[in-house]
Amino acid sequence: MPQIFTAIQDIALPGVLRADGTGFLPESRAELRADGDIPFPQLIVRDSHGNELLLVKGGAIAPAPDNTYVATIPAGKFRPGKYRLQAEGCRRADFENARPEDWIKRFLDIEVLPAPASANAATTPRVAVAGGGGRAKLYFGIHKHMHQPYYRAADTRFWDGGNDEIFSTRAGAYRHFVNMAAGQYPALPFAGLSMSWSGSLIEQLDRASAEGLAHGAFGGDWKAELRHAANLRTEGGKPRADFAAFGFFHPLMPLIPARNIVAQILRHRECIQNEFGVPASTILFPPETAFHVRMIPALLEAGITGVIYDSIHRYRACRDYPYAGREEGMLPPNRAEQENPAVSDWLQLRNVWAGSKISPSLLRPEYVKYTDADGKEFRIVAVPAERYIGNEDARGGFGALVYPDVLGQVLDALEQSGTYDPAHPPFFLLHSDGDNYGGGTDSYYGSNTGRMIEWLRGDPRFELTTIRDYLDRFPPDPANAVHIEPGSWSGADNGDPQFMKWFSGYNRDYSPDLNSWAVLTALQNAVHTALDAGGGDAARQAERLMLTAETSCYWYWTGQEIWDSQVTAASNAAFGIIGGALDGIVSGGRDTTAPTIFAPWVTPENPGGQTWGNNCITDAKRTGTVHTFIHDASGVKSARLFIRPDAGKGATRELPLLNKGPYPTRTGARVVADLWEADFPEGLGDIRYWIEAEDNKGNVSRSALERIYLA
Repeated sequence: MPQIFTAIQDIALPGVLRADGTGFLPESRAELRADGDIPFPQLIVRDSHGNELLLVKGGAIAPAPDNTYVATIPAGKFRPGKYRLQAEGCRRADFENARPEDWIKRFLDIEVLPAPASANAATTPRVAVAGGGGRAKLYFGIHKHMHQPYYRAADTRFWDGGNDEIFSTRAGAYRHFVNMAAGQYPALPFAGLSMSWSGSLIEQLDRASAEGLAHGAFGGDWKAELRHAANLRTEGGKPRADFAAFGFFHPLMPLIPARNIVAQILRHRECIQNEFGVPASTILFPPETAFHVRMIPALLEAGITGVIYDSIHRYRACRDYPYAGREEGMLPPNRAEQENPAVSDWLQLRNVWAGSKISPSLLRPEYVKYTDADGKEFRIVAVPAERYIGNEDARGGFGALVYPDVLGQVLDALEQSGTYDPAHPPFFLLHSDGDNYGGGTDSYYGSNTGRMIEWLRGDPRFELTTIRDYLDRFPPDPANAVHIEPGSWSGADNGDPQFMKWFSGYNRDYSPDLNSWAVLTALQNAVHTALDAGGGDAARQAERLMLTAETSCYWYWTGQEIWDSQVTAASNAAFGIIGGALDGIVSGGRDTTAPTIFAPWVTPENPGGQTWGNNCITDAKRTGTVHTFIHDASGVKSARLFIRPDAGKGATRELPLLNKGPYPTRTGARVVADLWEADFPEGLGDIRYWIEAEDNKGNVSRSALERIYLA
């Protein structure tokens, strides 16, 4: 009678596991050796996160002499990466009645290496692609974000022990790591990364260097290695370490006036040129990855040719978007945002956390458009940063993200759906903070970059490229422009289209966030009025305080008094500088500046649709209310809401906004904007709307054209 096993003694595999020219592990065999007969042997292959990828059992495991069992691992299942084998057997033949102690297991960690560089096209299957033959390829880029705010908006000389720790512990990221990665990129023709550096960070690092702050971590020329990296070039002549366009003080661009968007970008561009001796790119990484199409005219005015956005907001702008419910972390898209055609390649990613499905066919640069109230259209290139894959990459690269597997899922879906376009192949960014978490470590820039390059040299299906090189090689078609839903990155309360991370407590009697927007709106109008009347040193000092006060961090960390009071502190300081001059401008009849209108928001978010309830999503009331802050140095005479059907059929409606008075500040602000509101008529469907305001001097301003669906 056969002796039943008590242990699996070994799992034996061929010496080297390496992908072949197909990019996959060829058929392989694993030998399970035990000390007796295994009634029910099986082999499980899991990825590095513990997800089961393959179960080998039954006829796929053949008995061999000496208590050995041979498991066949089929070809085409495993790309380069790390895996765990779990060999197991049950000591009872009637395994359905087995207890946990009847199962005996043994584990083995393995790694599948990339195909050798010599693997050529003759051994690699060709795939049929739309528009002609050729091998399908996925392109991707890397973006790293570097930022520190001023920790006192009204006193940028403030520095304490906390600052010493914050800056000194990031010295590697700010001085060395980018060059560490860039120095390895020449192994690939177009490899590189883009990076966004806030002006507030650069100024503070300059000060730390000059004054020996941050425990002396920035002594000498802290920028030397960055300058070296920025001067390395790809085979296409583009920077391998490219300074993206950015807003100097890290503003939330969708919620500030157009002229301030321009000012923030131009101030940043001048800073990069002066500090590093190279021009900033014309591709913008907006702070918080926050984008709204109403930004486009200002971006074009500032010389921007392309903007990076979070990919989920392109997916959600499709008519057939498969909303994932609460797990998505956002409300259903408003129907007015879903104007793009339906797509058919929705994919649920595996081996990464993904709260909703993605569409691989949408992962490529496209033109995005905005139309103003006069019917003038503005277009700009939009570059997707893939939300879920980028989040996983931010954990540290290889080891957290199995690039060949996850990116391979995207490419496979394109091939299987027939949506691969060789003239516009897939391209997206993996974006994350460059100075913290796994994506900000020396191992990410160092060993992870090395492993990535080794993989890419042996796997022709994928290519790391800079944004600029991709756009030169595969320019998007300007005749095709799409819409993108507003929103930001996932770390900001999932980046919802209402930007609620920066509207915390909006539905309460008092919100620190709304207070800061009301204070800032008044400050913006005051500074613009002073600048338009001739400016001078005082106006320029107040302008810097205003731009500093736009730092998105002052809302992001809401609920802490030190952050909730930052905007007020800057505003009060600015009014202390220009208050007297402002009174003279108004009394002297020199006010030519129209009222400042804050970007309007609507409650509930989807009138007649769905809204947030108590730990649930619930039906929303049909009456939608539009809210905004309006301020003018000469006083606001009136404000009106204009409503237009999207299809252009029917007359434009005009409704008055009701002035609810100054927002009830609790931070001691000297000047606060008034809150204005109006109710939409119910059931109008897909509409466009805007607000116009007139001051007591006859100056009239108009907001951007907005959209909403009223069910």
